[in-house]
Amino acid sequence: MGRGKIEIKKIENVNSRQVTFSKRRAGLFKKANELAVLCEAEVAVIIFSNTGKLFEFANSSMKRILSRYKKCVETAKGLAGGELETEKPQQPKEVDVLKEEIEKLKLKQLRLLGKDLTGMSSQELHLLERQLSEGLICIKERKEQLLLQELAQCRMQEQRAVLENETLRRQVEELRGIFPPTRSPTQVRINYHSSVKKRDPAVKEGSGSPETACNGGLADEDSDTTLQLGLPYGNSQKRKTPDGETHSSTSETHFRLT
Repeated sequence: MGRGKIEIKKIENVNSRQVTFSKRRAGLFKKANELAVLCEAEVAVIIFSNTGKLFEFANSSMKRILSRYKKCVETAKGLAGGELETEKPQQPKEVDVLKEEIEKLKLKQLRLLGKDLTGMSSQELHLLERQLSEGLICIKERKEQLLLQELAQCRMQEQRAVLENETLRRQVEELRGIFPPTRSPTQVRINYHSSVKKRDPAVKEGSGSPETACNGGLADEDSDTTLQLGLPYGNSQKRKTPDGETHSSTSETHFRLT
């Protein structure tokens, strides 16, 4: 059966605490010795009990190990301090370099704008002129590209507008085919007046309203009907009668009409 796990906390019982300290100290020294033998290492262990008693272990010499430890610590501190000292003067140098670069860029910008050209040689001026010419060429090419793009967009919008107009025109034609246009009252009146003139030539333009023309047509029809009450017009021509008889028949007809 394995050993149970011991909770790591302060042992309140003094006797138990002393026994545990002795056992653990002996085990630690044993492990340190094994480490030194197995790995050929220099091991030193220093322990102070709660009563202030010193316990130590060293596989070789405690003094030599401690002196070696002190040297290593001093060397590490010296290296760390040296790194800090070397880093401090580097910061101003980097700042100075950055400032110089900023000044150069500002001067270059001014020269590109045509300012502060004093102190430049003819070769430098020629190089600056060539740079500006190349820049102008690039700017012109970019402007042409933008203009072509805008022109293409305008053409597309024009084509869309033409297509929309064609679609609307077709829709209007379809609606006209489905719903024929109704005639206005003025057009109906003109058509009626023209038909009345064709039937009765006696009606002239501007001689009256359609109601007058209609009444005139009705009167003519009544007169035609009344005339049919007398003798037919053809029979009166075929029969040759004396003037007296003709006059009497005509008067008789008028008498009947009245």
